[in-house]
Amino acid sequence: MLDALESIGLAPDGRLLALNSYENRVYQVFMDDGRPLIVKFYRAGRWSDAAILEEHAFTTELAERELPVVAPLAINGATLHHSGDLRFAVFPRQGGRAPEFDRAETLEWMGRFLGRIHAVGAIAPFRERPALDIRSFGEEPRDFLRSGDFLPPELSDVYFGVVDQALDGVRHCFDRAGSFATLRLHGDCHAGNVLWQEDGGPCFVDFDDARMGPAVQDLWMLLSGERAEQVRQLADVLAGYEDFFEFDARELHLVEALRTLRLIHYAGWLARRWDDPAFPAAFPWFNTQRYWQDRILELREQIALMDEPPLWAG
Repeated sequence: MLDALESIGLAPDGRLLALNSYENRVYQVFMDDGRPLIVKFYRAGRWSDAAILEEHAFTTELAERELPVVAPLAINGATLHHSGDLRFAVFPRQGGRAPEFDRAETLEWMGRFLGRIHAVGAIAPFRERPALDIRSFGEEPRDFLRSGDFLPPELSDVYFGVVDQALDGVRHCFDRAGSFATLRLHGDCHAGNVLWQEDGGPCFVDFDDARMGPAVQDLWMLLSGERAEQVRQLADVLAGYEDFFEFDARELHLVEALRTLRLIHYAGWLARRWDDPAFPAAFPWFNTQRYWQDRILELREQIALMDEPPLWAG
């Protein structure tokens, strides 16, 4: 990795600090000139070069419009670099703390910037990156789990039965939502991908999961707690969001459906990465009976939630 960085003209001093990332390998790299950089080495086979460059172009477009995102540095005229079988990008180090989503002003601030990001995301579609849909986030991970030996035999039929019921619920939610627009999204907008600046609000990092999808995908992960709390939180988010971009209320039918797809996708993601030595070490509970019992209960709760009326912040 140090040789790869030197191959593009950087001068690391030999110190690497691994950061919390499992999909890719991300390091803070200390440089001879004393200014650390963040380097992301991409997992082989996940994205094509064209898809990675499309993500880079999107974040660069946002940064050029003075939106608070961390875009890759262009070094020697390129943002994606190759060294042997390694592909990597270099980013400036960005400080910040975790956002406090329990504060109304924080949620409104988040909403304002997400509205601005979505206004840019709606200008043109991704061509190389996939869409967030039922097939890729629900059916494919279910089929991958079913094809392997990941579940205790006594829970396999129960789990897949519940997944099928949950996917039926997801389809009903999408049907109720009807026709809605899709746009370029952050795609994984949870608290871990937002750094809060003491004097400047949120800074959005890690657009690795950027894809086409409904705008509400970037909003629902800001909500938590009981229904009444989520309604209040959503009102706070939309108070800022709609200053810059119109929100289609039909997408509220998708909130619990998207949450359900994320749960199914996450189990499949762990299974697909199980051959990576980092995953059994980091997720030792994955192939335990307790884990799958909890997932069954979780999905049953989602099935019930998808039958409820959508959240409404009007």
